[in-house]
Amino acid sequence: MNTRILFNDGWTFAKTGLDREGWQGLAFEPVDLPHDWLIWDTRNLYENGIGWYRKTFRWRKDGRRALLYFDGVYMDSTVYVNGAAVGEWKYGYSSFEHEITDALADGENEIVVKVVHRSPNSRWYSGAGIYRNVWLKTRGPNWIETDGVYVSVRRQSDGRWLVGIDTEVVLADAVRLTHAISHRGRVVAETSGRAEAGCSVLSHELIVEDPKLWHPDEPNLYTLVTELRPADAAIDAEPYERVVQRIGFRHIVMDPDRGLIVNGGKMKLNGVCEHHDLGALGAAFNPVALRRRLGLLKEMGVNALRTAHNMPAPELMDMADEMGFFVVSEAFDMWERPKTPYDYARFFPEWAAKDVRSWVRRDRNHPSLLMWSIGNEIYDTHADEKRGQELTRLLIGYVREHDPKGNAPVTIGSNYMPWPNAQKCAELIDVVGYNYGEKFYHQHHLEHPDWVIYGSETASVVSSRGIYHFPFEASVLADDDEQCSALGNSSTSWGAKSPEACIIAERDAPFSLGQFLWTGFDYIGEPTPYHTKNSYFGQLDTATFPKDSYYIYQAAWTDRRKRPVVHLFPYWDFSPGQMIDVRAATNAPRVELRLNGRPLGVRELDHERGAQLVGWWKVPYEPGVLEAIAYDEDGRVIATDVRRSFGDAKRIRLRADKPMLAADGTDLTFVEIGMEDGDGNPVENAVNRVRVDVSGAGRLVGLDNGDSTDYDPYKGVSRRLFSGKLMAIIAAGTEPGPVRIEVSSPGLETAVLELEAIAPAGGAPKGVSARMANRPLPVVTGREDEVPVRKIELVSAAGQRFDPTLREIVVEARLHPENASYRDVEWRVVNDAGIDSNLAKVEADGLVAKVTALGDGNFRLRCMSRNGTDKIRLIASLEFKVEGLGPAYKDPYGFIAGGLYDEAAGEAGNGNERGVATARDGETVVCWRGIDFGPVGSDTITIPIFALTSEPYSLQIWEGMPGEEGAERLADVIYQKPSRWNVYQEETYKLSKVLKGVTSISFVTRAKMHIKGFSFARRNRAFERNDAASCDHIYGDTFTVAGGRVEEIGNNVSLVFGGMDFGEAGASRIVICGRSPIDRNTIHIRFAGPDGEQARAIEFTASNGYEERVFELEPVAGVRDVTFVFLPGSRFDFGWFRFER
Repeated sequence: MNTRILFNDGWTFAKTGLDREGWQGLAFEPVDLPHDWLIWDTRNLYENGIGWYRKTFRWRKDGRRALLYFDGVYMDSTVYVNGAAVGEWKYGYSSFEHEITDALADGENEIVVKVVHRSPNSRWYSGAGIYRNVWLKTRGPNWIETDGVYVSVRRQSDGRWLVGIDTEVVLADAVRLTHAISHRGRVVAETSGRAEAGCSVLSHELIVEDPKLWHPDEPNLYTLVTELRPADAAIDAEPYERVVQRIGFRHIVMDPDRGLIVNGGKMKLNGVCEHHDLGALGAAFNPVALRRRLGLLKEMGVNALRTAHNMPAPELMDMADEMGFFVVSEAFDMWERPKTPYDYARFFPEWAAKDVRSWVRRDRNHPSLLMWSIGNEIYDTHADEKRGQELTRLLIGYVREHDPKGNAPVTIGSNYMPWPNAQKCAELIDVVGYNYGEKFYHQHHLEHPDWVIYGSETASVVSSRGIYHFPFEASVLADDDEQCSALGNSSTSWGAKSPEACIIAERDAPFSLGQFLWTGFDYIGEPTPYHTKNSYFGQLDTATFPKDSYYIYQAAWTDRRKRPVVHLFPYWDFSPGQMIDVRAATNAPRVELRLNGRPLGVRELDHERGAQLVGWWKVPYEPGVLEAIAYDEDGRVIATDVRRSFGDAKRIRLRADKPMLAADGTDLTFVEIGMEDGDGNPVENAVNRVRVDVSGAGRLVGLDNGDSTDYDPYKGVSRRLFSGKLMAIIAAGTEPGPVRIEVSSPGLETAVLELEAIAPAGGAPKGVSARMANRPLPVVTGREDEVPVRKIELVSAAGQRFDPTLREIVVEARLHPENASYRDVEWRVVNDAGIDSNLAKVEADGLVAKVTALGDGNFRLRCMSRNGTDKIRLIASLEFKVEGLGPAYKDPYGFIAGGLYDEAAGEAGNGNERGVATARDGETVVCWRGIDFGPVGSDTITIPIFALTSEPYSLQIWEGMPGEEGAERLADVIYQKPSRWNVYQEETYKLSKVLKGVTSISFVTRAKMHIKGFSFARRNRAFERNDAASCDHIYGDTFTVAGGRVEEIGNNVSLVFGGMDFGEAGASRIVICGRSPIDRNTIHIRFAGPDGEQARAIEFTASNGYEERVFELEPVAGVRDVTFVFLPGSRFDFGWFRFER
């Protein structure tokens, strides 16, 4: 019988640089497959190198054919058997096989797989190596081709279901091919037919009456068994080959107006996009880890997955069938135009057809398959009208070649839908996917009434689990701690403003099929808006702990009549009197908040039509119990959630997701490590460092806390908790027995958890290796014996309000726990967005700070700890109000952050690094008010800009805001530099006038750019041309100001120019442009400074018109107020002057 056996055992591994030619002489070490060699070093996750995998096995040459089948190797692999190359495969995500029969010898054989990882080759973490399963297939003279059974299921007009089966066979003999469909052991349809020798496609049809239908809410599956037998053999004879797969019966309509109709009922895709890494396990596939993740998504209300942006592991499709998820299966993130230097674009022309063949043939029969996505954000479709359409047609053709009956339509996920080239490509596909294009849905639905529309990628709201940046109404993307606020107020420039906005946009587009959030889980790589380790986009972190946004979507995507939910956040442990934004996500129509038994108000939530989907209260912090109570329409309590204040950690808490492991080498248990205070309350902001030791029949294979800023190794034994939690992943070996887990932390008693590894139901595993485990590795974040700071409590005994009678307040910082290892703190005065404020100044003395108010308004005092690292890791803040002191203005000569803008027209959003981002289409105006240029002013501005492409970007600079009285355009400029992703580059521009005094600045853009802010060059007017009328003060008996000149100067007139800086070298002459109608005008020049006053006198003789005259001076140095004095008898017209060295 033809066989397919798991071939993961017995492999060894060595790693070299890219210049290595062969594997001879390398020191190979045993590894377990699947394997990701990059995940072991968190500081070098994108390392260049070649991975060499080696395995020996025995083979008997008896006429059988042998093939090696790889579910996935990342990337650019070559397979050698006994030193001979038998095949190569370039793409890292598609499955492939190589026949190795001719290279095998009787007896011992050597297989070597060379894997080349040249970085950067992806926009996210890919991992590297043989990261999915390997199989050894054997064949006799008669076989079914790999993925050669093609099934199509269609509902007939009479209500019965037609199952069409096309089977590709290669036959040396006459055979009988049989197909049997069964449900729960009962055969419901079967057929068979004879076939003669040769290569052919055998087609059969079966009728199934009244089957149980497949739907995400009820994923009923049937089993299809296909057998190839000798033509005249008995019915119970062993077949040549047996192929078993699961199929489902479902009827899908995608309608331009009605949206998605499944089995006659309308539904919305509540989907998420998913990358392939498994957090601390890296890219190495594990079925238990994936199934657990899918279970968490199912609890959230997810019913669809988009495999962004590549073919998934085959097991994902199997689990989606079983658990009830529709799948948009995606192939490519690029076509011919690359996104990174070494990505798949270099292989696309030669390999795309092979990869599409592998992809479509493998997954075309799955009932969970909803769409084939041939690309994500493909620049080819935007940049080149002709070639973009050619490639779209080409890929559609490849898909249809292998799915000619259309088991799934073809789609693209595009962020280029506002532009015509992408729209022309959209005309060619079946379903049009919009990446962050919700605002175009209604317009495009009217313009293209035949388009089937859905949100292929939405949201991109970023958050860090358990980190809260107040207030909620301030949209804060980037902050000092390199975290994003879990309140729901950290939005990217291109994504939704909040989870609620994302929900509402889809809810109010009934014609849309649904949406796919970016993303379900955080993933390694793409750490927008920072340059840290992993992303912030997920609704669950990389450690698989849900964030608060998880519950916001759960409330929108679940039915309260079946499963009422309410989730209260944030945790309840802050500084006394600090104003806290409290939110409650629920699928109920009413929710009430209570603090220590006191009612704080009820919020009415209209999930079907309303704009407020989450309860929100402002609550001054006081210790105690915070409770959210959800009510149905009749006022009955249907769900509650409670948050309690807590103290420092006193005990380690361990919770495993199951008590037993199957000793099959792949089973996992996930152990949540937390802390409890003396009363047994969870310490939800604990950051204690712990060490995890596992003995017995289990192994520690991963540690993860979800913190993108924490570079401690996933594969070590010591890590910090993050926001009160750490996940330890425990793997089974291949022998049953007890598993002992010991967790220790400085100053706390060791906690012990005992589990049991039991013999697997199917007997001892075959083809599996289970030897690798975490090991002690150097600590990167802090140190191993540390007690980190979990909280900074700010105490302001004098209150939080300033006025003319109270301009200084002393604030104390108290560190928790008291024995924390790190005592140093830093203080800042900021606005609500965390940007430095000019309303107050702070003078710090360790844990005590004196705050002095400077101007009216609201600000926040921050106290921050680096917690044993080189960056800020913990922020505490307390809000203050200033009244009665007058305004404080922005300083253009420092740096004014983009995020400090006061007004905007069009779409302005959060830019990276506290900047501002403008709209990708249409006009955006951003205005900064209250900028004090002083009397000297400036006309030179420097702007750091991040543009998404290297194309020219137009930018207008205005004084004031366009359209308002007195506004003036100062410059039309072009920004163009080679784009560097998420990197600001400065450009300096000259304006048409010198800005002075207090005024406003606006930028006008018509394409998307990130503006970090701006600064002006301070003019040193001592050595610049100064119009006489630009003086700071003018007084005297007789004079006339005429434009920039001062004319008809008569008796006792003085012109004062303050703060002229002559520097150390000083000035030794002056150029004056003037007109003297009399023989001689004596001009006295006084230079006043801290060391007294000096005086010079010059004689400007008669002239017919304005003339420039140069006068020598005794050197004048330092900063001086310069006064031009005209005594009685003067008659002079003063144009301008300039000092020279």
